[in-house]
Amino acid sequence: MLTFLLFKFPLFPSVELPRKIRQLVRDLEKAGWVLTHQKGSHRKFEHAKVRYAITISGNLGDDAHHYQERDVKKGLRDAQ
Repeated sequence: MLTFLLFKFPLFPSVELPRKIRQLVRDLEKAGWVLTHQKGSHRKFEHAKVRYAITISGNLGDDAHHYQERDVKKGLRDAQ
C-alpha cells in the first residue's frame, strides 16, 4: 500500500531527471555541430558559425551534468 502511494503521490513532483549524454549529442548534431575529435569519452564538437568548441565528456548512457546541459543550451542558441 505504501509503495502505491509513493508512485501515485511522489515526494518531489517538480524534480526533473537529468538528461543523458546521448540526448545532448543528438541535439548538437541536429543543430549542425560536427564531431571533430574524440579521445576516450571526451567528444569535441565545432560549428561553422560559432568561434568556440563544446566538449562533452562521459559515456552515452551517463547522466549529463548541469554545466554540460548549460553549455549545450548556449551552443544551440549561438548557432542559430
